[in-house]
Amino acid sequence: MESQNIMFVVLAVIVALGSLMTVMSKSIVRAATYLLVVLLGTAGLYFLMGYTFLGSVQTMVYAGGVIVLYVFAILLTRGQTDKAGKTNGAVTSWGLLLALAGVVGTLAVVCTATWHVVAEIGKPSETTNSITMDTVGHNMISTEHLGYVLPFEAVSVLLLACIVAGIVIARKR
Repeated sequence: MESQNIMFVVLAVIVALGSLMTVMSKSIVRAATYLLVVLLGTAGLYFLMGYTFLGSVQTMVYAGGVIVLYVFAILLTRGQTDKAGKTNGAVTSWGLLLALAGVVGTLAVVCTATWHVVAEIGKPSETTNSITMDTVGHNMISTEHLGYVLPFEAVSVLLLACIVAGIVIARKR
């Protein structure tokens, strides 16, 4: 096997196990930690595919910012206990049934789809235009058609609201 394939399998296993541990953990703080592992594994997959910008954004924004917000929100709003409440058998049965339906549906789509290789990873195709970092940078600060200033400002207002809410909750104590 090629080294990229081995690395893909390792990262895929890390993401899959981290995802399972996230939803199966009884401690919400541990679930947030496992979510961090999943997000970093996803960033590793982006880096493996050659999407360095997307991997960097995944690491900084999601793995860095969102997990810190989750942990602060958990620690500021929870008391001494961080264990999940008990669920009855009916809720567990419905959850398992829905999860099984999701797995069966996903496997049905994957098995019946026809897969085509468009281009090899890392090799630019002759039919597609390559996007340079200049284009990405211009679009980030542009207010024109493909500009991202408004979404960035919306995210910054959301993060500011989260910080202010965290401060308000912490001051009540």
